[in-house]
Amino acid sequence: MKRTIAFGGLVATAGLLAGGLAAPAQAAGDTASDALANSGIAAYSVAAYWKANNAANLIGATPYNVETKTVAKHISKGGPAPDSKPGIVPAIGDEKKTAAKSKNVNLPKTTGKVFFKGADGKPHWCSATSVQSAYHNLVATAGHCVYDTESNAATLDKWVFIPGYYQGKTPWGIYVGKQAFTHYDYDVYEDGDRDYAFVTVYNGLKFAHDGVVRPFTDNPGGWKEVSAATFANFPRWFRDWDNNGTYWCKHDDKYYVWAFEDAGRLGDNVGGQGLAYNQKVGQPVFVFGYPSGSHPDGNYAYSGKTLKWSYGKTFAAQAPAIKGEELVAVKSSFTGEGALGSSWLLKYNNGRRLGYLNGVTIGVSDTDGNDRFDTSVSPYFDGELYGVYKAAYPLWSGSIAVPFESPVLH
Repeated sequence: MKRTIAFGGLVATAGLLAGGLAAPAQAAGDTASDALANSGIAAYSVAAYWKANNAANLIGATPYNVETKTVAKHISKGGPAPDSKPGIVPAIGDEKKTAAKSKNVNLPKTTGKVFFKGADGKPHWCSATSVQSAYHNLVATAGHCVYDTESNAATLDKWVFIPGYYQGKTPWGIYVGKQAFTHYDYDVYEDGDRDYAFVTVYNGLKFAHDGVVRPFTDNPGGWKEVSAATFANFPRWFRDWDNNGTYWCKHDDKYYVWAFEDAGRLGDNVGGQGLAYNQKVGQPVFVFGYPSGSHPDGNYAYSGKTLKWSYGKTFAAQAPAIKGEELVAVKSSFTGEGALGSSWLLKYNNGRRLGYLNGVTIGVSDTDGNDRFDTSVSPYFDGELYGVYKAAYPLWSGSIAVPFESPVLH
């Protein structure tokens, strides 16, 4: 875990200051950052893990079920207060219009699922969304969908974001996580008030050609020759000397690897939501996520397969069970599994499908005791959250479409 300190106001870039949107003079906070896949080879192997065997790990993944999936039935009054002036960062495209009125809600392209291996060694997923950044490469979700609070390891393994995911399909590609950022108090103390994370991701990956890995003799154009040293650096469990359908092969004493196609930057493909912080509590938000699992009474209202939404006004809340004293809540029937990391969008423009990220679901609650979840909770987005976001905002990731001869991606 690397500890850094984020200081100061908004960097004066056109992307952030477009439209004359104000930012506070200072937004300070402790930021913890950790590497996920910090080399081209490591990132390539992560993507291959999820696409191997006809995406068996993606299809078999289950909603992440951690101890913070629900909070105490009683949500106390009280809660957060701004720590500086309100501020907003515009979405990709600098959208700042008011929400359109429509009988139908157009679902955002920015939302998807994050997949990772849990402490149990099995594949799991949470909800997440793409957000604005200098290089259009940033994802926001709950902190415990990135940091391993079960085994107290630094981060969850083989972390990827897939916008628009559906039953093994990756319409805009797979985006491998490069570096994760959260608040120091969450990384160290699991403070529920700081249960959020921002993750930089590499350019998306798609399979070359039609996505089917074929023997070298049938389709040599789908393979890239690499050096013996580079070949040796790839994970041993993916190497296949006889090319029985995996991603590496040896042919005529030369080494080859199956070439992924570069799908481009995340924000260029699906857009990125803006960010709002130090906002007045009581404003309406849309919540977008993939709820799954049952209510306490056993009713399965959501499958987790398709993106769902709820709508309501935020209110101040506390949840001591998850060390949350400065939370916000919204009435929602979302169940906890799968909905963790759901995006709360303020001033959502139904036509543009863009708004301002103003919360992420970290737990759900049955507040009236009828065995049905009726409330979702999120950390309050304040200046300290903005400090974490700003630490991740300017970082470049790059492409991992083909293996690199160096084990470190520059």
